[in-house]
Amino acid sequence: MQTTPAPNPRLNTELITELQSFGLRLSDPNAGAASRRGGAGPSDHKAVTVDGHTVMIPVHTASSWSSPYVATPPGSDGTSRITRDGVEIGVISFPRQPRFYKMQTLDGVAYNKIATLHGSDVLATTILQSCIRYESRKKSCQFCAIGQSLAAGRTILRKTPEQLAEVARAAVLLDKVKHMVMTTGTPNATDRGAQILCESAFAVKSAVNLPIQGQCEPPDDDAWFRRMHDAGIDTLGMHLEAVTPEVRSRIMPGKATVPVERYFSAFEAAVRVFGHGQVSTYILAGLGDTQEAILSTSSKLIDMGVYPFVVPFVPITGTPLEDHPAPAASYMRDLLTPLSAMLEAGGLRSGDIKAGCGKCGACSSLSTYEKKTS
Repeated sequence: MQTTPAPNPRLNTELITELQSFGLRLSDPNAGAASRRGGAGPSDHKAVTVDGHTVMIPVHTASSWSSPYVATPPGSDGTSRITRDGVEIGVISFPRQPRFYKMQTLDGVAYNKIATLHGSDVLATTILQSCIRYESRKKSCQFCAIGQSLAAGRTILRKTPEQLAEVARAAVLLDKVKHMVMTTGTPNATDRGAQILCESAFAVKSAVNLPIQGQCEPPDDDAWFRRMHDAGIDTLGMHLEAVTPEVRSRIMPGKATVPVERYFSAFEAAVRVFGHGQVSTYILAGLGDTQEAILSTSSKLIDMGVYPFVVPFVPITGTPLEDHPAPAASYMRDLLTPLSAMLEAGGLRSGDIKAGCGKCGACSSLSTYEKKTS
């Protein structure tokens, strides 16, 4: 009797790393849940499941259009074959379109304009779809597309706490969402979004017991960390994106006015409130920081109890960096292999995070490297 070979963790880790660097061409663009285009944070992706691990793979970028990896249309069993240069190398599937997308709020707004599904079980929202820096190319983050989805009518400018609570409850009941990510464009140079996060998290937690990650720049007053925690935020993300002053000032000139030193003092204060491993930061590999710089910064973060979620940069169409290349798969392997060992030594694991990007892990293959070293 023919048996199915056991999954090969090393092969799957390599495949995910390759796909996130090269992207994927889709024979059937409509397979599974809708892909993301524009918006805040990483975008131009589609959720793909490889051996039970759901990751976000670029499908709308220039590199993905010429990728050697192609996914066949899903068969009767719902799976697709991945080929490289015509040779089949793996089997994937796509998370289905969530049920809550078919609904609208009591005030008539489509649920998927309030929050969207990331990965397979994460609800994500950008509470305020604008930023004090976005309209100025001298200040805006060069990779950011926060205004694109708003201009295209795929979202609304400001999600109210009541709307977020309504959608979150439905997503849990209908689609078994496990945790939620709340991010926001920066509304001011003081609390930097912390107040908006407090109001929104309190409303969601009043409606449904759903772990929440809040994401904002470091507020001007460390007292906000306790306020956010007490409002119902379980984990906090404050995203460096780039780690060296030269790259930060070039890639995100406005955000770089909040110095790295302030991030580190904020990390220290936030860990005291949220706990070891429940504060994280997003680091985009491929913007110009060396591997050594990223690993050195990550080492300091891990020593503080902060999880460095290192993600390959994905160029988003319509941004100043749309033609900037994604990092090579070999670059990511050489970066994530030692980083996973550092996380293990520091007692930090993505699976121990209560909510958020690090727990989801879909935008990086880092968590699969963790499993190889454990």
